[in-house]
Amino acid sequence: MSRMQNLYLPIVILCTFLCNSPATAQEEGAPWVRYYDEMTAGEDDSEQLDEQTYEWLCQMAAQPIDLNTATREELEQLPFLTARQIEDLCEYRQRHGPLKTLDELIAIPSIDYNRRLLLSYFIYIGEPADDTHSLQQLLTPNRQQLLGTLHLPLYQRKGDRNGYLGYKYRHSLRYDFTARHLRMGLAAAQDSGEPFFAYKNTMGYDHYAYFVQLRQWGRWQNVTAGHFNAQFGMGLALNTGFSLGKAALLSSLGRAANGFRPSLSRSAASYFQGLAATVSLSRRLTLSAFASCRPHDATLNKDDGTIATIVKTGYHRTPQEMAKKNNVYTTTSGANLHYFQGGFRLGLTAVYTYLSRPLRPDTRALYRRHYPQGNQLANLGLDYGYTSRLLSVSGETATDRHGSIATVNSVALTVPYRLNIVLLHRYYSRGYTSLWGNSFSEGGRLQNEQGVYLGTDWKPTSQLRLTAYIDYAHFADPRYRVSAASDAFDTQATATLTLGPWTLYGRYRAHTRYWDNDKKTALVRQTTQRGRLSASHSHGPWTTVTQADWAMVTGCDQGYMLSQRVGCKPLRWLQLHVDAHYFHTDSYDSRLYTYEPGPLNSFGMTALSGHGLRCMLMARADLNSHLMLMAKTGTTKYLDRSTIGTGLQAIEGSFMTDLDFQLRWKF
Repeated sequence: MSRMQNLYLPIVILCTFLCNSPATAQEEGAPWVRYYDEMTAGEDDSEQLDEQTYEWLCQMAAQPIDLNTATREELEQLPFLTARQIEDLCEYRQRHGPLKTLDELIAIPSIDYNRRLLLSYFIYIGEPADDTHSLQQLLTPNRQQLLGTLHLPLYQRKGDRNGYLGYKYRHSLRYDFTARHLRMGLAAAQDSGEPFFAYKNTMGYDHYAYFVQLRQWGRWQNVTAGHFNAQFGMGLALNTGFSLGKAALLSSLGRAANGFRPSLSRSAASYFQGLAATVSLSRRLTLSAFASCRPHDATLNKDDGTIATIVKTGYHRTPQEMAKKNNVYTTTSGANLHYFQGGFRLGLTAVYTYLSRPLRPDTRALYRRHYPQGNQLANLGLDYGYTSRLLSVSGETATDRHGSIATVNSVALTVPYRLNIVLLHRYYSRGYTSLWGNSFSEGGRLQNEQGVYLGTDWKPTSQLRLTAYIDYAHFADPRYRVSAASDAFDTQATATLTLGPWTLYGRYRAHTRYWDNDKKTALVRQTTQRGRLSASHSHGPWTTVTQADWAMVTGCDQGYMLSQRVGCKPLRWLQLHVDAHYFHTDSYDSRLYTYEPGPLNSFGMTALSGHGLRCMLMARADLNSHLMLMAKTGTTKYLDRSTIGTGLQAIEGSFMTDLDFQLRWKF
């Protein structure tokens, strides 16, 4: 055993001892993550609380909505509410008038304890609304906030020495203004290695996002200028926001969503830039329309300058990446007409996009044969639904300009004994194309897939929750790394038991897919099994979580991780959080995931593979009602390598330490 290993083992033992003291979860950074994770059963891989969902919920938590004035469309922006719960909230307000306190949510039986806790981070009870609309009322702020974040890596990558155009530090600024009817925001972000006030970044930061939003001004429910996301129906024709994963589907019972929302996301992949508006034509009929023109990164074909691929990473660190920046512009317009009466709803969505350069992907690869081509794309979608106390139906059927069809339909049934059952079917034809679509899928594209999903959520007692799902998908045409028709199977089961201050949690997942063999002469089956056991304990200002994770890929490639977490609030204004992980996996295929709290609006999902240790310490100080300071340090020590990463990301050595700082000023 090396000297460095001898140094690290006492640290792990010490963290383990500390974490077995009486304690439980004080959630730093994003307090709602724990409850959201419990409801979505903590999926792994790309279906975990993804970055877009996380950023949107952070934005919602930073600018909560008034529960007494929130429209149905605003409530639908919360992904953990079911259609029945939204209906019950609206009905309660109509019958009993404005809510006086959040405790009144207990009177709505469909909203369980965890959802009430989760809702408390995203809503508030405001003063009775004033029917007058004055300029002073519009511009008088309820809250303003300035947020600055800095990331300092205490190591040097190969690209930092030679290859990257900028320095290794990552930083961002964000400003929010909130009034009763008006919201404004501005964000600027710079990734590690990107030039600052240099090359194509003559305006300083590499990425800017901004918006101005007018809300509930007479018949105008929402008018947004700047960066925004749009989502209507089940997302087949239009959804630039997030799409729930398989376990998270149980928390929303498969409902649809409608509306625009402003965006300050760092992601360059899916947003519109222009003007969007939703107006009430009557009590039951709303019209939404938008127009957008924005740049995209793209790889161009050398022979004719057409688009080979649209690049969604948003990185501009090297001359090659910078050469792809803003190579194409998309002009998009669309509209949605939405009708609602009682529990019935019906919507019609139309979207048209024109690209300044035509799409011309390399279709010699079989899986690209049906990728979108040309410079004009159009989609038309019809969404529909019905909600009653025991039954909820949602669906959408869409077509593109060539007549190809996609449809997804779900039925959610609530039966006695606290049991919910969700059945979902989707069929995406091989030729269907949608540049802005995003919905439930196994393959990641709304194309060449049909499948059936069955999920259950059962609470036999107030202390015990059991969830399970099974999903089958068939792909009639070749896919990436699969040169023939193939199938996929995915199953997961979870159990959560709450006994006073203790919460015990267990999860098992098996995911089977087929890939080409090395010679591409046949398909081979790959089954990835993952398991998790955890125990958390709460006592006063302390929190602890003891956790074990395990993964096995096709019987031989496997890995495990042991984790200890402790959080405490020794002073009213101070929060501390410590994490320690020991991991050992055979390869990247058996990697294991962990969520770490971090700076506000920063996504903290980390994948660990190989053999090593990961330790993290974070402190948050709320110095007064206006000023918050947060600092975090994280170190990963690998015991099986002398170089971390490959290519320009390669780090000489086995240590990787990062520092994060954040300052928030409310005024």
